[in-house]
Amino acid sequence: MVSVIAAVAMYRLILAALAALGLKAESTSPAEPSFQLLHRKTLGFGPLLSHAAYHTESFHPSSSISESANEPFAVAERFVRELTRDADPLTSFFIRNDSYTDRTTDITHVYVSQHVDGSEILNGHISVNVKDGIILSYSDSIFRGYLQESFLMTFVERAPDVHSEHCTNLLAALKRNEERFQIQNGQFSLRSTDFPLSETLASQRRLYEWNCAHVDTPFLMAEKPAFAAQQDREWREPEPALLQFMIAVTSNDTLAQQLIDDPGAHLRSMATAWERHRVNGHYFPVAIVDNVPDAVKPVRAKLAYMQVPRSGSTVLELVWQFEVEMQHNWYEATVSADLPHRIISVADWVSDSPIPLAPVSKRHASYNVFKWGINDPSLGKRTMEKEHFDRAASPMGWHSLPYANDPISVRDHVHSGPHGEKWRNTTTTWGNNVFAHEKWDRQRADWESSYRPDAGKSLVFDWVYNPRPTERKDLLDEARRLVNVSVTQLFYTSNMVHDLYYRYGFDEAAGNFQQYNFGNGGQENDAIIANAQDSTTYNNAQFWTPPDGQNGRCDMYLFSTANPYRDAALDAGLVIHELTHGLSTRLTGGPGKSDCLAYSESKGMGEGWGDFLATTIRSTREYSDYPIGAWAQNRTYGMRDYPYSIDKDVNPLTYESVDVAWGAHAIGEVWAEMLWVVSNRLIKKHGFADSLFPPEPLIDGIVPEGDFYRTLPSTENGVRRPPIPKHGNSLMVQLVLNAMKLQPCRPTFFQARDAIIQADAILTGEENYCDIWAGFAECGLGPNAKVEGETPWGGGDRTDDFTVPARCKSIGI
Repeated sequence: MVSVIAAVAMYRLILAALAALGLKAESTSPAEPSFQLLHRKTLGFGPLLSHAAYHTESFHPSSSISESANEPFAVAERFVRELTRDADPLTSFFIRNDSYTDRTTDITHVYVSQHVDGSEILNGHISVNVKDGIILSYSDSIFRGYLQESFLMTFVERAPDVHSEHCTNLLAALKRNEERFQIQNGQFSLRSTDFPLSETLASQRRLYEWNCAHVDTPFLMAEKPAFAAQQDREWREPEPALLQFMIAVTSNDTLAQQLIDDPGAHLRSMATAWERHRVNGHYFPVAIVDNVPDAVKPVRAKLAYMQVPRSGSTVLELVWQFEVEMQHNWYEATVSADLPHRIISVADWVSDSPIPLAPVSKRHASYNVFKWGINDPSLGKRTMEKEHFDRAASPMGWHSLPYANDPISVRDHVHSGPHGEKWRNTTTTWGNNVFAHEKWDRQRADWESSYRPDAGKSLVFDWVYNPRPTERKDLLDEARRLVNVSVTQLFYTSNMVHDLYYRYGFDEAAGNFQQYNFGNGGQENDAIIANAQDSTTYNNAQFWTPPDGQNGRCDMYLFSTANPYRDAALDAGLVIHELTHGLSTRLTGGPGKSDCLAYSESKGMGEGWGDFLATTIRSTREYSDYPIGAWAQNRTYGMRDYPYSIDKDVNPLTYESVDVAWGAHAIGEVWAEMLWVVSNRLIKKHGFADSLFPPEPLIDGIVPEGDFYRTLPSTENGVRRPPIPKHGNSLMVQLVLNAMKLQPCRPTFFQARDAIIQADAILTGEENYCDIWAGFAECGLGPNAKVEGETPWGGGDRTDDFTVPARCKSIGI
C-alpha cells in the first residue's frame, strides 16, 4: 500500500501549487462576509461493494401464497428466504419497521436488514418492491461470505484500510486530472465541456483536504498510551473510536491538535451511559456519550458490522456506529472498533394513535408573499395569498397541531387548551408541518424560543418589504429589519412544498415531515425546523435529514452578493432545493435510513433532484432555460456552470462530464440536466399542466380526475387504479418520486435511470419507454454507457452512449 504519510506530503505540494494559482481558502466568518459561495467542511465516503445489485426484472414467486391482508409482506418474506439461502446460516434477516405500502401506487416497499448475533451488518440489506403478488424489482447488497472465514482473515491480517485506499486513489486522480488539463487563459478543456480551472481544482482540493487530512492519524494515535490501554479491556468502549472520528471531522484545527496531543484528558472528560433500545422487535445496547468535543448533543453509539472489500469479495469488520450532531454537520459514521480506529464510512445528514379531527375554523391565514411559482423578487411582486388548504396533505391547515405533539406545550407540560381542546391553533409561523423563525443567535440551542412573526387573531401576515442599499457596516441590520417578510415567505414556501410532495406520494408512511401523522403510519414529531437569516455564515443553504421521527432542519442564510444583502428565504428555488433533500433521503432506501445518498454518484443525484424539482415548479407553459440561485448569487447562471436547457449549445453536460466535475453539486448538475431533458420530451408528448397540484379529494377521499388525471377503467375487481397525471411535467414529477421509492440504497446514475423507466412501466405500462430512454441517451446515458474505477467522490472514467435500445430504433427514436 502506498505510504499514507507520503501521500499527505504529496498533497501538501499540491496545495502549494494551487496556492500559486491563486486558489485560496474561503473565509467563513460572518463578521466579514465573502462575496464567494462559502463551503462548510463535510466528509462523505464508504466502501464500494462490487456485488451490490439492482434487478428490475419482475417475476412471480415460485410458490403461491394464501391471500391475506399482509400478502405483500408474506411474498417478500418468502422471496428473501429464497434469495438468502446461500448466506451463512449464522446470519439472520429482519424486515425493518419502516417498510410500508405506498398509497399512491399500491406498491409495498419492504426493507430487510442483515444481522450477526444481534448486531446489524450496516451495509448488508435487501429492498423488495411488491405489487399484486409480483416482485417488481429488488436490490441486494448482503454479505454472502462465511463468518468464520471472514473473522479469521481479519484476525490474522488487518482488515483492509478503505479510508487510506480511497485517499490514495483520490490523490492519484488529482494528479491525473492535472496532467489532462490543457490550461488556456485560466481554463482547461476536456472533451467538449469547459469548466473554470479554479473552481474545479478548488473543489477537488476541498475533497482531499476534508476527507484525507487525518487519514494517517489513527495509526499514530494507536501508539498513544490512552488508546492502547482501552484496547486491553475485555469490553470495548466507544470513546477512543469516537475521539478519533472527532479529530477528522472538526473544522477547528486547534481542537484537533489538542485531541491528538492529549487524548487521555478528553477521554476522561467524556461520560457514557448505556441504554437498551428496541428496534424491529429486538433489544440491543446503545451508548449515550456526553461531553464529546465539538458535538452539540450527546452522541449515540452502538456496535455493528460493516462489509469492506478484499480481493474481489468482502469481509466483515466490527465497528462503532455513531450519530454525531455538530454545529454544521450531523454525521452517521462507522469507525473500526479495534486499533487503529480507522474511519470506515461517514455520511453527513446535512445536504448543502389518531386524535379525532376538531372542527376547522373558517378563518384561513393569508400571507403577503411571492406566490407559488414566482421564484424570487426579481421575477414578480408580492401578493396576498390564502393558506393553501389541502384536506389530503394538511387536513388541519398550516397553523394547528395537537398539544401532545407541540414542542412548546410538551416543554411547558400543557396537555390541552383552556376548554379541554386537544388541538392548539397558532397565530405565528408554527404548525404541524413547519416551524419557521429567525436564527440570529448561532449558539442558541432553544430554537423553540426564536422570534417568529405573530399575525394575531386576523391571521393576516402582511409586512412591508422595502430593502434599501446602505453602508457596509449596516447591511446586516438592514436585512434583519425585514425578518418578518423572510420568515413568512419561508413558512409559506415550505408548507407549499410539503403539500405538493404529499400529493405525489411523500406522505406519512413514506417518511414525510409532520408533528402529527393523523394515524396514517410513519414516525411522528419531525416537522421541519426552518431557520431564516441563519447567522452561522453567509452565501449558503442547508438541509439536515435524520431518519423518520426526528425533525428535519432547513437553514437559509443571507447572501452578501449585493447591497442590500439578498435573503435566501426569498429565493424559492433555493428553498425547494433544500427541502427536496429531505424528500430524496427519506424515500431512497426507506425512511428509517438516512445514509443512502451519502457519497459517490448518489450524493450528487441528491443535489440534482433538488435542482430539477425546483426548476420544474417554476417552469411555465412557454419554454425557457432556468438557472438555480441566480437572484441570491447575483449571477446570471446562478450557482451552477450552466442553466438547465434542452439546447446542448447552452448546456453541453453529458454523463462523461461527471469525470471532470467531481463534487456533489457538479455531479448533481449533470443529473438534473438529464431529468430536465427527459421531462421536456414528456411535455412535448403529453402537454403541460399549468398547476402541479392535483384536484382536492372529495369528502369520500376519492380524487376527481378533472383535467389533471387520465380517465382510467377500474380493475376487474372494481378497484380504482393508481391515477396517472395527464400532462408531461406532472407525470415526470410522479415518476421521479415513484422511482426514488423503487431504487436501491446508494443508487448509481444507471440504477436511478432504470428506476424511472420501471416507474413508468408500472404506472403507464411502458407507454413512455422510448421517450425516457431517448432523453437519457441524448445526455450520454444510453444502455451502453459505462464507468470504470468509480470512487466515493465521483471520480472514475465514464463513457457516453447516445444510442437507445433496439426496440426504440425500430420506431425511429
